[in-house]
Amino acid sequence: MSTLLEIKSSVLRQVQVCPSFRRRTEEEPGSTSADPQEPTTGAWKPGDGVEFFTQMRLVLKKGEGRRGLPCPEVLLCSSSPAPTEPMDPNRGLRALTQEEVEMLYEEALYTVLYRAGTMGPDLVDNQEALLSYLQQVFGTSPEQHAEAVECVKKAKAPTYALKVSVMRAKNLLAKDPNGFSDPYCMLGILPASGTPQEPGPHKEQRFSFRKGAKRGSPLPAKCIQVTEVKSSTLNPVWKEHFLFEIEDVRTDQLHLDIWDHDDDVSLVEACRKLNEVIGLKGMSRYFKQIVKSARANGRAGPPEDHTDDFLGCLNIPIWEVPVAGEDRWFKLEPRSSASRVQGDCQLVLKLITTQRDTGMSQRGRSGFLSYLLLLSRLLQFEHRPDGPNSSSWRGELSGPAATLLCLHGAQSNLSALQLAVLHWQVSSRHHQTCTLDYGYLLSLLEDMQAHWEEAASLPQEQEESLADSFSAFSEFALRLLRQLRDYFPATNSTAIHRLELLLKCLDKLQLFQPSFEICPFETELNMDIAAALKRGNHEWYDRLLNAKSPREQPGLQRLAGLVELVDVIYEDLQSCYSIYASLFHSIIKIDFFTLTFRQLERLVAEEVWVLTEELSLRMTLEVASQLFELYLSLADIQRFWSSILGRDSRSLALAGIHVPFLPAVKLWLQVLRDQSKWRLQGAVDVDTLEPVDNSSKHSSSAATASLCFSHIQELWAYLAWPDPAQAQVLGTQLSQDLCEAAIFYTELLRKKVDTQPRASGEAVSEPLCVVLNNVELLRRAVGRALRGLAWPEGAAGLPGGLPRTLLSCTQTLDEDLQREACTVTAHLTSKMVGDIRKYVQHISLSPDSIQNDEAVAPLMKYLDEKLALLKALLVKENLNRVLEALWELLLQAILQALGTDLDVSADFCSRFHFTLEALVAFFHADGQGLSLENLKDRSYKKLEEELRLHKCSTHECIEQYYLDKLKQRSLGQNRYGRLSVRCYYEAAEQRLAVEVLHAADLLPLDTNGLSDPFVIVELGPPHLFPLVHSQRTQVKSRTLHPVYDELFHFSVPAEACRRPAACVLFTVMDHDWLSTNDFEGEAALGLGSIGGIVRPQVGGSTRAGQPITLHLRRPKAQVRSTLRMLEGRTNREAQEFVKRLRELEKFMEADP
Repeated sequence: MSTLLEIKSSVLRQVQVCPSFRRRTEEEPGSTSADPQEPTTGAWKPGDGVEFFTQMRLVLKKGEGRRGLPCPEVLLCSSSPAPTEPMDPNRGLRALTQEEVEMLYEEALYTVLYRAGTMGPDLVDNQEALLSYLQQVFGTSPEQHAEAVECVKKAKAPTYALKVSVMRAKNLLAKDPNGFSDPYCMLGILPASGTPQEPGPHKEQRFSFRKGAKRGSPLPAKCIQVTEVKSSTLNPVWKEHFLFEIEDVRTDQLHLDIWDHDDDVSLVEACRKLNEVIGLKGMSRYFKQIVKSARANGRAGPPEDHTDDFLGCLNIPIWEVPVAGEDRWFKLEPRSSASRVQGDCQLVLKLITTQRDTGMSQRGRSGFLSYLLLLSRLLQFEHRPDGPNSSSWRGELSGPAATLLCLHGAQSNLSALQLAVLHWQVSSRHHQTCTLDYGYLLSLLEDMQAHWEEAASLPQEQEESLADSFSAFSEFALRLLRQLRDYFPATNSTAIHRLELLLKCLDKLQLFQPSFEICPFETELNMDIAAALKRGNHEWYDRLLNAKSPREQPGLQRLAGLVELVDVIYEDLQSCYSIYASLFHSIIKIDFFTLTFRQLERLVAEEVWVLTEELSLRMTLEVASQLFELYLSLADIQRFWSSILGRDSRSLALAGIHVPFLPAVKLWLQVLRDQSKWRLQGAVDVDTLEPVDNSSKHSSSAATASLCFSHIQELWAYLAWPDPAQAQVLGTQLSQDLCEAAIFYTELLRKKVDTQPRASGEAVSEPLCVVLNNVELLRRAVGRALRGLAWPEGAAGLPGGLPRTLLSCTQTLDEDLQREACTVTAHLTSKMVGDIRKYVQHISLSPDSIQNDEAVAPLMKYLDEKLALLKALLVKENLNRVLEALWELLLQAILQALGTDLDVSADFCSRFHFTLEALVAFFHADGQGLSLENLKDRSYKKLEEELRLHKCSTHECIEQYYLDKLKQRSLGQNRYGRLSVRCYYEAAEQRLAVEVLHAADLLPLDTNGLSDPFVIVELGPPHLFPLVHSQRTQVKSRTLHPVYDELFHFSVPAEACRRPAACVLFTVMDHDWLSTNDFEGEAALGLGSIGGIVRPQVGGSTRAGQPITLHLRRPKAQVRSTLRMLEGRTNREAQEFVKRLRELEKFMEADP
C-alpha cells in the first residue's frame, strides 16, 4: 500500500487535465480493488470501518461545539448550591479564657440591668427575656445565672452623659429689619422636670444645674453651652457637639433656647461669668438674664438695653431619648402663650455611660474591645455551620441579640464608624470559620466606607486592628482564588455569583488602602490577586497532568491522556473567557483570560513538543490516529485565541506546532482512505437495493457513502492545515482518495446489481432504479465534498474558484459518474427497446383507414404506464436521464421504421409526423418534463428531415442533395485542400464560363507521397441542366499543388442558374493508371451569386475575372441520407441519379 506522498508525487505539477479515475482504477488495480489489501501492522482492522467513522463523528461533533465564542448562558447550566469553602477554626478571633468569658458575661448583664432611655419598636423591652437569652449564649446554669445577676445588681450604677449635636434649624422668625435673624443656641440640663421657682424662704428650689445648689448661689458655667452666632439667616447650620453629665436620667431634661443676637458681646465670655449671676425667675428668664448680666459685666442694667430676641425653645426629658440615640427634627416651642415662634431644630441625641462598675472597665478594657468580644460571642451562637443555608446567612440577628448590641454600643459611646468597623472585623473573621454570604460582607464594607468618608480617622489601635482584619480576609480570599475552579466552578451560577461578590469585597479593600497610615498590604492587592491566580493555574494544571497523563508513563500511554488534558484545558479556557474574564476585568481590572491562556498554552506546548519528539521515532497507525486527534484539539486552542478580536496566534507558544504532526497526519489520511473503502464495502454488502424509506429513493449504502464523504469534507475543514504548500499536497491526495473511493463504490454497486436475480418479463428494474439514484446521490455528495476541500491561500488556484488540481479532480470525477449514470440508464432502458420497436412497427403497419391518434394510442399508453412507474422510482435528475434515453430510442425506432420503407405514401409520413409531435408534447408535459430545446436535438432534426424528404418528389430530393452540398461550403476547414476557380455568366452568349485555376494542399494518395490530380466540373441538379455534360481538366502528375488554368463553357439559360439548388460541382480525383481513380475531395459553388446571374437591381458581389477559393470536403451524413432516400425511390429518374453517384461514392470515405 503506497503512502500519501508516493501516490502521484508530481501532483504539484499537475495541469488542468486529470485522467479518468475509472481508467486509473483499471490501470492500477492494486490501488483500488473490490477487496482492499490489509494495511501495515497496527492499522485499523477491515471490520472496524463503522467504529472508525463513529469515532471520527465524535471528533467532528467536538469540533462543532467549539465553533464561535462560547455563550455564558450555555456554560452556566447549574443553579445548585456552591461548593463548600474551607473552614479553619484557627482563623477566627482568639479564644477567651474562662476569666475573660466571665467578665464578658458580667459586662453583658451590666448592660441590660443598667439600661437607660426609651426602647425602640424593633428592640426587646423585656429585661427577663434579655437576661434569659444571655444565659443561653454563655451556657450558664440557673444558679450561676442568678448569682451573676445579683452580683451585678449590687454593683455601682454607671455615670450617664448626654451627647447632643446641634445640627441645624429651619424656618425661624425674622427679627432684624433686613428680614433675617442672627440665631444662636443656648442649651443645658435641667435637674428637675419643672421650671425654676422664684427664690423665697417657703418655696422649694425645683431646678438646679448642679445637685445641691442653693437659691442665690453661683451657677456653674459647665451647665450651660452656647453655639456660634449664624448671621443673617433663617435656616442656620451649626453642626456643633456637646456633652452633658446626667445626674438622674429619670427626671433631668435637656433645655435649649434659640435667640436672635443683637450686639457684638461674646456669648462665650458671658457664659464664663455666669458665677456672678444670681436671682433668676423662670428658666427662660434665667437664660435671658445670663446674656444681659454678661453684657453688663455682671452689673444689672436697664432691661430694654441690648436685649436679644427670643426665637423658640425645646424641653426634652432624658428618659425619652431612645437607647440607640436619635437624629430628629424638633418643633420649637414658645416660652408662654404670648410668645410667637416658628421653625424646627435638628438635634442628634445619644445617651451614653462614662463610668461603669464592671471587671472589664476596671481592667482598662475599652468599650470597643468589649463590643468586639460580645459581637463575636453572639455571632457564634446565632450562626452555626450545621444550620440550614449556613453559607447564605446575611447577619440576621435575633431580637435579643440585636437589642444587646444596640444597648452596649450606645452605652460604650461607639460611633457609627466604629460600629461598622467592629461588625466587619468580627463577621470577616467569623466567615473564615463558618461561611457567610459575601453580599453581607460587601454590605458591611460599603457601610464602613460610607461612615469613613464622614468621620475622622480611627484611633491607631483600632486602625491596626482593622488593617489586620483586611490582611486576614485578603489572605483567605487569595487562597480561594488559587483554587478558583474548585470553589467557584464556571458551570454553577450560584458559585459564580459568590465569586462576583468576593471580588467586589476585594475591590472595596483596595479603596481603603490609601486611607490607612499603616498599610495592611505589602503590595498592590490586584498584584497579589494576579500572582495567586497564576499560582492556582499552575497547581491546577499539575494536578490535571498527573491525573490524565503522568510523566512517568511511557509516551504511547500518555498520548490518550494528553488528548483528554487538552480538551479539559480548552473547556477551561472557554469558561475563563465567557465567565471569569468579565468579572475580573470589570471589578478588579485584571485580564484573567489573557493571563490564564498564556500560562496554560505555554505549559501545554512544552508538554506536546517533548512528547511528539519522543513518539516521532515510533510512528504507527495507532499513534498517528491519536496524534491526529491531539493536533485537532491544539488547533482549536489556537483558533480560539485568533477568534478574539485583536489576538495574533503567531505569538503563541503553540505557533508552528503543526510541524511535528505532519507525518502523523499523512499516515492518518492513509487510514482514512482504507477505512472509507471498508466502510463502503460493508455498506454495499448489507444493502438490499431497496429505498431506505417511503420518502427516499436511494438505498442504505448511498446514505452511508454520502455521510462518509460529508464527514471527510468536514474533517478537512476542521483540520485547516496552516501551511499552504503542505495543505496543497494533503488536499490533493485526499481529493484523489475521495474520487477513487467514489469509483470504488460504483463498481461495488455494479457487481451487486449483477448478482441480483432478474424477474422475467419485467420492463422496469427496481434495483437498477435504486442503483441509478445511488449514483446520482453519490455524484452530488462527492461533488460537495470535493468543493469543500479547498486549501488555504498561497496554493495555486484560479481567481475566485478552486485550486487547479482540485478543480481537475472534481470535473474528471463528475464526468466519470455521469458516464456511470448513463451506463445504468442504458441498462435500465434496454429492456424497453423491444416493446418500443413493437409499438412503432404497429404504427407503421396500421392501415390508412384508422385515425392517427388510434394508431399512436398503444405506444402512448405503454409510455404513460412505464414513465409513471419510473417517476415513482427515480429522482428528478435520473428521471430526466431516462426520458432523454427513451426519447433517443423512440427517434431511432422511427428512423429505422422509415428506413425500412423508403418508398411510402404521403399518408404514411403524415402519420409518423403526427406521432413525432404527440411524443414531443408527451415528453415536454407542459414544462414538467424535458425542455423543448433538449427534445428538438440533433436526432429530432434528423428525423424531421427524413419525414420531410419522404414527402418530397424526386426532383425535390435531388435539389435537396445539392443544397446540402452547398451548406458544407461555409465550414472553413482546410483538411482536404483548396481549389481556386473563377465563374461568371456571359449573358450575350447565354453560357456559363468556369475557369479552374489551381489547387493547393491536396491529400497525398499515391505511395510516393504525391498525387496525380484532375478536376471534374459538372452542373447540378441534372433535371435543371438536362443537356449539359460534365467536363474535366488535364491530369497533373506527381503534385499536391496543381496549376490548371483551364476554361470550360456550359450553355445554360440564366433562369435555370437562379434556382436555389443550381450549382457547379468540382470533384478532385487522383488519377491511377492501373486501378480506379481515388477521391480527393469536392466543392460546390452556388450559381445564384456569381457575376452575370444576379440581376442588376439586386447588385452583384462577384465580378468576372475575380477568383474564388473553395475548401474541399467529403460528403456529410445529411448528404448521404438524401442519397439513401433517393435509393428507395423506384422511378427511373431517381435510380439513374443514384447509379451515377454510386460510381463516385465508392471512392469516398466518411469525414471523421
